[in-house]
Amino acid sequence: MSFKLSHPSKKTSVSCRFIGKNVYFCSIKILTVTLLIMNKKILFWAALLACALQSGAKVTLPQMFQNSMVLQRNQPVPVWGKADAGEAVTITFNKKTYVTTADGEGRWRIDLPKMKAGGPYTMEVKGGGVNSEKIVLSDVMIGDVWLCSGQSNIDVTIERVYPWYTKDIDSYENPQIRLFRVQNETDTHGVRDNIRPTTINWKPVTKQNAWLFSAVGYFLGKRMFEKSGVPQGIIVNSWGGTPIEAWISADSLQKEHPMLVEKTKLYQNDDYVRTQMRANMLISQQWNKLLDEKDPGKRVDFTALDYDDSDWKEVNQYSMEWAKIGGRGIVGSIWLRQHVTVDKAHAGQPARLLLGTLFDSDVTYVNGRQVGSTGYQYPPRRYDIPEGLLREGDNVITIRFINKNGTVHFIKEKPYLIAFGDDRQSLNPLPTDVIPLSETWKHHVGVVMLGCPSVDVSLQNLPTTLYNAVVHPLAPYALSGIVWYQGESNTGHPWPYEQYLTMMINNWRALWQQPQLPFTIVQLANYMEPSDQPQNSGWAQLREAQRLAAKKLDCVELASAIDLGETVDIHPLRKREVAERIGLCFDRMVYGDKRVRLMPEIVSSVVENTTITLTFDQPLQDNSQLFEFETAGSDGRFLNATARAEGNTIVITSPIANPVRVRHAWKDNPIKLNAYTKSGLPVGPFEHHL
Repeated sequence: MSFKLSHPSKKTSVSCRFIGKNVYFCSIKILTVTLLIMNKKILFWAALLACALQSGAKVTLPQMFQNSMVLQRNQPVPVWGKADAGEAVTITFNKKTYVTTADGEGRWRIDLPKMKAGGPYTMEVKGGGVNSEKIVLSDVMIGDVWLCSGQSNIDVTIERVYPWYTKDIDSYENPQIRLFRVQNETDTHGVRDNIRPTTINWKPVTKQNAWLFSAVGYFLGKRMFEKSGVPQGIIVNSWGGTPIEAWISADSLQKEHPMLVEKTKLYQNDDYVRTQMRANMLISQQWNKLLDEKDPGKRVDFTALDYDDSDWKEVNQYSMEWAKIGGRGIVGSIWLRQHVTVDKAHAGQPARLLLGTLFDSDVTYVNGRQVGSTGYQYPPRRYDIPEGLLREGDNVITIRFINKNGTVHFIKEKPYLIAFGDDRQSLNPLPTDVIPLSETWKHHVGVVMLGCPSVDVSLQNLPTTLYNAVVHPLAPYALSGIVWYQGESNTGHPWPYEQYLTMMINNWRALWQQPQLPFTIVQLANYMEPSDQPQNSGWAQLREAQRLAAKKLDCVELASAIDLGETVDIHPLRKREVAERIGLCFDRMVYGDKRVRLMPEIVSSVVENTTITLTFDQPLQDNSQLFEFETAGSDGRFLNATARAEGNTIVITSPIANPVRVRHAWKDNPIKLNAYTKSGLPVGPFEHHL
């Protein structure tokens, strides 16, 4: 009698043949071991041992561990992964060797000791199995590692802000700064132990590598390298439009907000999610197909230079009435054309067409050739016109708006022009050789459609889904600190934000097992239409929640962007200035630079009839006329107040006697804010009870 046992990997087999009573000949391939076994029980364990020793499973590392990574200096550095249960794992790094054993679930972890900044080094990781392959990671640096997380203002890329910092970005490369972008992913079921592969995986800073990387992260890495002189690792983990609840663990939310967790459970049916997402895609494709079939501009080519648009109505781009029927925004397509005269000197030159920012989707043509398209409202329209396309004399720009909701419109306070010359990509300052566009366009409605139906299955906006998929897998990768720039999506319901933010910080610190892990919160920038009168602003309430959370938690600082925003753009461009203020917070928290002055705080207040004296913890810029202060009595009605800064104090003259509350910059866009510290930081928004 004979039989053969094979491991599924096909790499190991045990062949057995009966020889005599209780005697078996056993050949274990690959191990090249021949055993003469005298007992059936021994035969069983021999076969089992062979399969265990030659299982074929590899030692693996998470996606975070790759060539050119940056490890955190002056802290124990966890390195972890998977192997066979009970398998020995060895790490060789910086001329030292470390050994551990995988647990019963195949998980292993080695904490490298504290190390000074330096590199490049090579890391070797090897399992103890006979067939285990060695993992070799090269060009590993030791320095400082920062995690930048939040929503779209962390997402905003170098490409978006490039016109504001063209010379800086063009001239800067630094192999000591490495960039890592976490790939977006969600999970409604529970936590994951790894992230998806990503295209920006510890890339050194060059213009090309940084082009689609976070501008805040890029400028933070540059700033912190200049400060410390050691390698910098920037990890960006963000998703535009997401609420804070998506970034908090189920365990944390369950205690205070169990219904939020239940909401996510409704989407744990993967078949439903896939089916609905496919249905949304198919209905959108059908809607676009019908739009193109019915649109007269697609049949007779409204984009052609020689198309006769003499009977089209002239409209002002800021009117918006041309984009409505019966007072409601047109759903479907709208065409606009503008004729531009180009002189002989500029004819044929490459140029850049700036069309500000448009709502919602556009396809744009010059002389019948498509030069650009954008599928949603936020990105600025910056379209390159290739050499030879512009001709001497008459040229035509055509915009085809495609709209599925709301009302098509142009955003004010943005540049609308054709730029020429070597500086045509700059916005700071604006190019010098330009042809301004007129506010007047020729207008033609393409086709009016019914709205495109869909069911929202944006899993990234559900509670816990991002924590599960892209936060939990990152820990315990050693960090210097975390930047949190989020809140715009919670301004419609700001009341629980302080609790959410406190919960999230404590949640992440517990995950990393670092109770004092430094956090810098970026306080939301000024945005939307300014107001001369007090506002009951959701944006102001959320900024206050950010301030209060930072004030009550240890090792948390606030970097305010309250004076760095834009009235018409939720994604302001001045990200280098934001990164500088973030860096100041880390200078104090991480590097222990106590000379650094951060956001000023009130240390005392005195009320004498209509005069309020607020004393701050640092000197302010003297100013005899401060704006954006307001006071309220017991009725809660706020009124504008006058104020002045003297030394460490702000003296406020209230329009009512004995006020009980004072506010500063409590608006969506407190654009007149002019209270600053001696070090140049704004006195941020606050509400103070007297």
